[in-house]
Amino acid sequence: MGVYELKNNTVSILVNSRGAELKSFKRLDTGREYMWKADPEFWGRTSPVLFPFVGSLNGKEFRTKGKTYSMSQHGFARDMEFELLSRSENEIWFELRSGLETLEKYPYEFILKLGYRLLSEGVEVLWQVENPGQEDLPFSIGGHPAFNCPMEEGEKQTDYQIYLDARGEVFSTRIGDQGLATDQKDVYTLKEGYLPITENLFDHDALVIEQDQAKEVALCKADGTRYLTVVMEAPLFGIWSPPRKNAPFICIEPWYGRCDREGFVGELSDREWGNRIAPGEIWRKGYQIYCK
Repeated sequence: MGVYELKNNTVSILVNSRGAELKSFKRLDTGREYMWKADPEFWGRTSPVLFPFVGSLNGKEFRTKGKTYSMSQHGFARDMEFELLSRSENEIWFELRSGLETLEKYPYEFILKLGYRLLSEGVEVLWQVENPGQEDLPFSIGGHPAFNCPMEEGEKQTDYQIYLDARGEVFSTRIGDQGLATDQKDVYTLKEGYLPITENLFDHDALVIEQDQAKEVALCKADGTRYLTVVMEAPLFGIWSPPRKNAPFICIEPWYGRCDREGFVGELSDREWGNRIAPGEIWRKGYQIYCK
């Protein structure tokens, strides 16, 4: 296991080879840290990759190839050691390949590559999924970066707002007590794109914003000043902080996948928002994080 640093004139990052997880994102002129410190009192992770599943499965299991397999929430990649592939001044890449350990619980060959590229005022998170096998590869993948909120001593999370580049309102799929999607929708009214952070905003777990409702989500001070922005192409994303814990961070999570719907008993190939690539194909996506 190793921790690797990249920095340019503006920002620096630290990445742990375990899970290829982004552990620090700082602005050099202020020394300000934007990433959550993974305090297990609230949540012991910082920015895990979610692969080959995003979210929870009904009964913690899935069905494929005539068999039923057990799987924990968000898959297994976040807890595995990645190999360092390459490192340059402004970019670093890690790789995880399927093997005996993964094939026992997820019977598909894959090559998962995670990269980080420094930008002038941010970092780009890069995902690449390759199918080296002889059959189609079904998978989901997502980010789960946690950002400090509030940023200053003496402030409260409820002093802050969330900005979304959406018009008027956004619809969120309600997550039930078992961590599964329900048919209930919550509607959040935005004022010029801003959503106030209230004490009860995350009482029903993550806000799950589907159907390409927004592509830019920012954490903002009380006056609307954005200090952390996530830009994505993902068709859905989550906004999350641990329910009823008053935790000092908020996650903005680009997803290409989602938890099962309550009562889902179909095949892996039938899961909502899943992805599939043919033998020999390569799937590339990612997102950007900007700071001020």
